[in-house]
Amino acid sequence: MIKNTSFLFPPVIPSLPIEGQSACFPVGRIWCVGRNYAEHSREMGSDPERNPPFFFTKPADSICTLSVLPFPLQTQKLHYEVELVVALASGGTNLTPEESRGLIYGYAVGLDMTRRDMQEEAKKNRHPWSLSKGFDNACPISAIRPASEVEDLEQSLITLKVNGDVRQSGRISDMIWSIPEIISALSHSVTVRAGDLIMTGTPAGVGQVNPHDVMEASCDNVGNITVTYQ
Repeated sequence: MIKNTSFLFPPVIPSLPIEGQSACFPVGRIWCVGRNYAEHSREMGSDPERNPPFFFTKPADSICTLSVLPFPLQTQKLHYEVELVVALASGGTNLTPEESRGLIYGYAVGLDMTRRDMQEEAKKNRHPWSLSKGFDNACPISAIRPASEVEDLEQSLITLKVNGDVRQSGRISDMIWSIPEIISALSHSVTVRAGDLIMTGTPAGVGQVNPHDVMEASCDNVGNITVTYQ
């Protein structure tokens, strides 16, 4: 990393608000865990056996906190996936689950938005599907709630409503891989760092959202967001 106090243009640091604080949480990287709820794994055509978790990424600048967003380009099949987001305050390599637990700064609720038609075409042609996950405003996220203020997380219900109808619902305890296990597994592939966000998977019920639909995402004891694409 180049240490330089002079830049060609002002750098933009993606960040999220922290509940009850004036300071913001600087976001470095976004790691997403695929198919970490058994029923979602089945609906996507996979066997939810306890295989090692797999990861993909979204750009840090795909996060957003706005409630009204422009409908994404190049898609007719935009899908929602509500997820618990874990924010890390420190990092490490080759961590145990017990060590990983101590890295957590706080939690938020987020939406892993997916241009599913683009993803399906990429998979069919054995191409990377980064653009299906990494477009503008692809990651609406709530303010971060410090972990010390979150009680009974394992029993928290995570829910997504579209136009008032419940489309996704599950408990954090339904995850195939626990949060410390996810962080530990990731740390055996990369050095996890302060500022990393980890999206921990989505319950069953993933589906399409259309312009002007109102999405309400919530996780008990963590937070909520409301998003509409225009």
